[in-house]
Amino acid sequence: MAVKIDGVEERSRAERLGIRPGDVLVSINGHEIVDVLDYRFFETERELRLQLTRGGEPFTVELAKPQYATLGLEFATYLMDEQRSCRNKCIFCFIDQLPPGMRETLYFKDDDDRLSFLFGNYITLTNIDDREVERILQMHISPINVSVHTMDPELRCEMMNNRFAGESLRHLYRLAEGGVQLNCQIVLCPGVNDGGHLAYTLDRLFSLGEGLLSVACVPVGLTRYREGLYPLKPFDRDSARAALDILESYGEKFLQERGARTVYPSDEFYLIAQRPLPPLEFYEDLPQIENGVGMLRDLEDAFLWALEESEAPKLPRKVTIPTGEAVFAFLDSMLDKAREKYPGLTIDLVPVHNDFFGGSVDVTGLLTGQDIGKNLKERALGDEVLVAGNMLKAGEDIFLDDVTLEGLSASLGVLARRVANTGDALCAAVLGEEVSANDGQNPYEGAGL
Repeated sequence: MAVKIDGVEERSRAERLGIRPGDVLVSINGHEIVDVLDYRFFETERELRLQLTRGGEPFTVELAKPQYATLGLEFATYLMDEQRSCRNKCIFCFIDQLPPGMRETLYFKDDDDRLSFLFGNYITLTNIDDREVERILQMHISPINVSVHTMDPELRCEMMNNRFAGESLRHLYRLAEGGVQLNCQIVLCPGVNDGGHLAYTLDRLFSLGEGLLSVACVPVGLTRYREGLYPLKPFDRDSARAALDILESYGEKFLQERGARTVYPSDEFYLIAQRPLPPLEFYEDLPQIENGVGMLRDLEDAFLWALEESEAPKLPRKVTIPTGEAVFAFLDSMLDKAREKYPGLTIDLVPVHNDFFGGSVDVTGLLTGQDIGKNLKERALGDEVLVAGNMLKAGEDIFLDDVTLEGLSASLGVLARRVANTGDALCAAVLGEEVSANDGQNPYEGAGL
């Protein structure tokens, strides 16, 4: 294979070598270039011999450069290849539960190991072969994020509706043996992979050794659009507590025997179980915060620190903050600290019911513009409405239902402002300080709490 060069940066090494848009890059130092991983890995060498073609005719260029200096080649897509789609039909897949009529990109299921390394996506390992595993090992690509769900091969085939899903677990063992560090994820479904199945999975993951960095366990999310799908039920208080008991006991086992907790329940489990969230130190270095593990404690810690360091805002001031029902009580208690410190500050935290997705969906990151508008339109909103960045598309002020932040502002008659998903940014926004609207998300991250 080879990749077509879409552009050449001005005054770059590639331009000085006479490489042009439309040329085809075949290999670097004899290594075939298939995609971005090949290119980025072999580009780092100091002495390069590039084989290319122009109009079908081969030619070669050579150069010496600092080790990590770039060539300046541009390609039509970031991956230099098509994004790999998922081959599974998991019984819990959230994309299968989306309503019709949403934008096309939301229905794409990716399962691409390159995105795992580049953006932190989770992969199932059913989309790679032994050759790809060897490439990962050769390039020392680490860590890799893996959606495990269960280590029972037969159950994994059933849960993922893929007869190769159990067999593909061999890649997990091979990666661990080869020194690749692994972050694993379990989507837990009541009556399916919990209880004894969960204990078995954690035992098998323990056997992976020091290469296992972390295991996040999150409860299945169910929308009202499940007609014709596998009959799943959501977690309730008792089943969430049973899951927490297993997860916390294995976390203690890892901590005692390996020196790190490694196994972490998501914050959502504690909210469903109606148990207090663990202290921030429970989550160690927050390896799975993007999976909603320790996210609330980290938010609280940063918010309270920023509040302690803050200067008195211009008062009186009132802000309205829409939030998911799951985290309302926790956030309202946290915001009380700001209300107590500045009595002239009014913070109206509004729990928004998710009519758009329905079911058991009650997290902030899956709220839509129309549900927010419906819940806020009859309220006195004050100076502005603060919108968590994880409700909006990365890099664009647009909700999942294609309502824009500008449109929401117009319909409410009050400025709706995007706020980054950090405690210090939230504190600054509440107090009326100017802060960056950049939420730091990449286009592949999940919705969070």
